[in-house]
Amino acid sequence: MSTKNVDNISPEQGRGARALLDMTQPDLALKAGLGLSTIVDFERSRRPVSDEAIQTIRLALEAAGIEFIDENGGGPGVRLRKRRRLKTPK
Repeated sequence: MSTKNVDNISPEQGRGARALLDMTQPDLALKAGLGLSTIVDFERSRRPVSDEAIQTIRLALEAAGIEFIDENGGGPGVRLRKRRRLKTPK
């Protein structure tokens, strides 16, 4: 099974990532520094969105804890990154 991270994300991966984070489209627009219409248009495939905007969306979601996974026979995916465990003092 491949767990290779990907550079380009699909609208479906974007929606799935937001759902995992319980993040609204306006929240993502704010975190990515993009207009709400860009987020909506990307996720609904209304119009072509620039590669730069898609990269910005991806980076904002990754900064919030998302990993995008390459297709491994079942299609591309998305998951929450493992949180690092903090060592507790003894």
